[in-house]
Amino acid sequence: MTMTDFPHIASNLAEIRDSIAAAAKAADRPADTIHLIAVSKTHPAEAVLAAITSGQTVFGENRVQEAQAKFPALKAMHPALELHLIGPLQSNKVREAVALFDVIQSVDREKLAQALADEMQKQKRVLRLFIQVNIGEEPQKAGVNPAEIDAFVKLCRDELKLGIDGLMCIPPADKHPAPYFALLREMARRNNLTELSMGMSGDFETAIQFGATHVRVGTAIFGQR
Repeated sequence: MTMTDFPHIASNLAEIRDSIAAAAKAADRPADTIHLIAVSKTHPAEAVLAAITSGQTVFGENRVQEAQAKFPALKAMHPALELHLIGPLQSNKVREAVALFDVIQSVDREKLAQALADEMQKQKRVLRLFIQVNIGEEPQKAGVNPAEIDAFVKLCRDELKLGIDGLMCIPPADKHPAPYFALLREMARRNNLTELSMGMSGDFETAIQFGATHVRVGTAIFGQR
């Protein structure tokens, strides 16, 4: 499999960027305030290279182990790449995650926050961090419950001395996302957080309307696996 096996990626990326620009204009926002994260989970390194050739530099992966198999070589070839962990992070994978990723979007419990603080100090690396909110209070999903978010932000900042950039959420699949995006925006506002990671292939335009600064798009760029 070679990079030329993925001709659809360049055209898909162009379409997504046009859609982001149109959604930003409709929301009276500058398009360059919205960062596209190309979610490359389950897709091979050759697909990522095809996206890089089309000018994409920010990628998201769900699992540390899968990212370790693809991205060290890619980052060595393309030092400007920025890699986000958007899936759950187990405490026993924190060392590897801090070494490889630039942004962790799934901080969701005190034990993990403490482990990240300790490991970043050990490795002398400062990662950007997002707190994942279980915005729909769904038992099968990770994330801090909405009622506990203010206390958790305070704990991370005051006790663990962690810089928190923003909040991330995945709304319930069977409900309209707008109320959940509005709720996340309000949580960020009252905690003086400027970054909002929300919106995926099916709803990123709605997310932009509600202030998303990062949209996580996989299927619409890379196709199904």
